Amino acid sequence: MFARTSLPVWLIAALGTLVLPWHMQQSGLELSGILGLGQSDPEAASALWQALAHRRFWFWPVVAALILALPGCWPGLPRDRRAVLLLAGGGFGLATIGLQGLAIGIQGWSWPWLAALFGALDDRQFGIGLGGTLAVIGFLVLFTDGLALKGLFRGDRFIAGTVGLLVLSIAVFTAWPVGNILGQMFVPRGDLGIAASFADRLFDGKIWGLGCVTRGANCGVFWNTLTLAVATASAATVLGLCFALIVTRSRFPGRRAMRLLTVLPIITPPFVIGLGLILIFGRSGVLNQLVEAVSGLQLGRWIYGFNGVWLAQVFSFTPTAFLVLIGVVEGISPSMEEASQTLRASPMRTFRTVTLPLMLPGLANAWLVVFVESLADFGNPIVLGGSFGVLSTEIFFAVVGAQQDFGRAAVLASIMLVMALMAFMLQRFIVGTRSYVSLTGKGDTGLPTPLPAPVRRVAFAIAVPWAVLTLTVYGMALAGAFVKVWGRDWTLTLDHFRRAFAVEWARDGTILLAGGAWHSLGTTIGLAAIAAPITASLGLLAAWVLSRQRFAGRTALEFALMLTFAVPGTVIGVAYILTFNVPPLEITGTATILVACFVFRNLPVGVRSGVAAMSQLDRSLDEAAVTLRASTFRTLRTVVLPLMKPAIVTALVYAFVRAMTTVSAVIFLVSAEYEMATVFIINRVINGDYGLAIAYCAVLIVLMMAAVGIIQLLVGNRKLGRRGAAPVAVGGRA
Repeated sequence: MFARTSLPVWLIAALGTLVLPWHMQQSGLELSGILGLGQSDPEAASALWQALAHRRFWFWPVVAALILALPGCWPGLPRDRRAVLLLAGGGFGLATIGLQGLAIGIQGWSWPWLAALFGALDDRQFGIGLGGTLAVIGFLVLFTDGLALKGLFRGDRFIAGTVGLLVLSIAVFTAWPVGNILGQMFVPRGDLGIAASFADRLFDGKIWGLGCVTRGANCGVFWNTLTLAVATASAATVLGLCFALIVTRSRFPGRRAMRLLTVLPIITPPFVIGLGLILIFGRSGVLNQLVEAVSGLQLGRWIYGFNGVWLAQVFSFTPTAFLVLIGVVEGISPSMEEASQTLRASPMRTFRTVTLPLMLPGLANAWLVVFVESLADFGNPIVLGGSFGVLSTEIFFAVVGAQQDFGRAAVLASIMLVMALMAFMLQRFIVGTRSYVSLTGKGDTGLPTPLPAPVRRVAFAIAVPWAVLTLTVYGMALAGAFVKVWGRDWTLTLDHFRRAFAVEWARDGTILLAGGAWHSLGTTIGLAAIAAPITASLGLLAAWVLSRQRFAGRTALEFALMLTFAVPGTVIGVAYILTFNVPPLEITGTATILVACFVFRNLPVGVRSGVAAMSQLDRSLDEAAVTLRASTFRTLRTVVLPLMKPAIVTALVYAFVRAMTTVSAVIFLVSAEYEMATVFIINRVINGDYGLAIAYCAVLIVLMMAAVGIIQLLVGNRKLGRRGAAPVAVGGRA
């Protein structure tokens, strides 16, 4: 009976409303305080006990919503009646929780008009905790069950619940914070009114100026950002495709090492690449000194400005394009290419007319992700930009600079969001509604087709020099961990590693982690390990919903999933502080806010790689499983997910390493208890302790390379058809 009703879900909502403490507990959830009934402290009581014993009347509507939804769980009622009751109870529960949470805070009424309407409130409440969270989840699923009973989402409760979970998650952790920070653009400045302040910020010449065209001055940050993003996305997509083709379609002996090398820039803090480029191409860099010694020419400061930022961003984001594209290249059915060659098409024509068109969704998705990453990049422009300003650095200076103008930062962030939206629409227009299916569920007996000679030569000509340059940059940057003082005393030493990761024996025989970096390293690994599977699960669920389901608002949901990717990390950090420092969700200073930031900051890559992989899976695979009476969840688990292993690896790897290396988004969110590795490194750099900082980076690189290998081992490889030549019988029948 439970399988056909919503009673288990109702019980979850009842547990959160009637039994468990509604608010977050300062001392955590101890066994002695796990029951919210009978508590003398209202902050430790359940919603029901707060309403009964502490006269907090605003919880009675929550209890009423729970009672209203209960009859809808009874299977004997007509389907339409159950749907109405579940929709009413679930929707009313979500609405009342949201309204009472926003209306009443730690100082009583949150808005003056409520005090004027209802009088002064001599009470207060803090942010919701375990009880409130379970109640929200329960009411949400009750509401989506009602939608399914009404016939929406093909009557499938799992699909309806998945969409509801995604919508609520995006609303709480993306739309709400971004809306808060964007609302700052309408705050008056000085003696100007709202409209005048907004117009003054929006039409600033520093944003739209064309001085680089008309008088040889700098262009506005909008044009700088757009030019940089287009150039970076195009170059990184081409490089990512070359690496993916070499790794999957060639017999190059070093292809395994090349595969690992492409991931290297993504697993290092961003300033390492900038430092390496400066040491090679800077005014006193190795290359400049060599050229000057040989020819007498001085190359100058060409690395600072557009050239350096573009080069650093291509280094940083080529791995992202590669991770998106490698699953797409591996998913192309070899039998389709063999069929083309059977019809006497040349290898080059087969690649041009069959292989490349099948990769179009992956190319478009990779380009879009890199474009948005370039928009939001902060680390590379701040290190190498010089006088070349972009939107992300202007936002940073508007937030933390002397001007302290959140309104200007909000205007710049809104421009960035519009640019991301236009790129999203362009990507959808290019991909169109054509089919790119290459996995149909039929037996695939083909072998991977070798690359045509011209394509192979071009791929190697592009990828191999880039791989050598990558090794050089990292070699120069990481060498600083093994010398006493970079640039002055080149004596080899391991002192930096000892100061960071010293291990000592205590008198009682226990091991003491005496190094200064152990605490931040343990915290970072733990939080990244929590965030990575959540990010991958949500991202792939979203990709499956967007690719396989049709419902109102699907396009809006797809863009909303890309929203945090288009906003610089500094803006996200400030937005999270403004939103989650006060009730109803009071999580600033906790591990929860860091995990939430990691998940929703890195979610778009999992979504886009999943969408690219799903576009190659024929719908008949899903339909065949459903025809055999498999549930939607079982179909997803046993049919779809095994065919999406490259996308799973992409989502897990990207989520884990980005959580380990992010800087701008978390620099405002860390606390003494939860210090992140990148913030520790940045503080060492600010203090001029480059040796220890680079030593820490070297350890992070080794740890994350091991993590990537472990993730690949745990997920495994997708095996499609025959991957080796069949044995030939000799001297008789096989």
